[in-house]
Amino acid sequence: MIVTVRDPEILKHLEPEIVRAYLQKHCWLEVRQIEDKASIWNYSSETGADFEILLPLKPEFLDFPRRMAEVLQTLEIAENRSQLEILSNLLTSAPNITIQGIVTNLQEGATSGKVTLTGVIVGKLRRIQLELAEPVYELAVKDYQARIPVICQGNLVKKSHSFLLQNAHHFTLDLDGWWE
Repeated sequence: MIVTVRDPEILKHLEPEIVRAYLQKHCWLEVRQIEDKASIWNYSSETGADFEILLPLKPEFLDFPRRMAEVLQTLEIAENRSQLEILSNLLTSAPNITIQGIVTNLQEGATSGKVTLTGVIVGKLRRIQLELAEPVYELAVKDYQARIPVICQGNLVKKSHSFLLQNAHHFTLDLDGWWE
């Protein structure tokens, strides 16, 4: 299945410096910088095909999400990997995202604290840390005991290889997901 990433909310939160580091790590060569607006990168694959990327450097530009979508499309072809796989390496934050998952770790007997969800982020199963206070924490304990999926919203942040869901809200049991 080929998935094309078109969500402007996700694309506009890709950080140009993270993409730049990714390109450098994957043997792309920066051939030119256009002031502080964009940079042009080239790559020659083992099959002899040549690729070029125009990397936008200013997220405030109106066409930034469209340009980042083009970057993902080119990387997909050049690396023969899905856009979701590539995006999972590039995504460092996603504001106001909805996560569905299962509580896999918490401290029973507590009324607030850290909770670990296992949920899907950009096509991969990941552990997500969040803080919950009373009475929502009690709902997380019930979910943990019954293994019922939950849905919650917040601001997703990637730090190293860990994901944090900050400002978690609308934490509810996903009874529809449980029966599917």
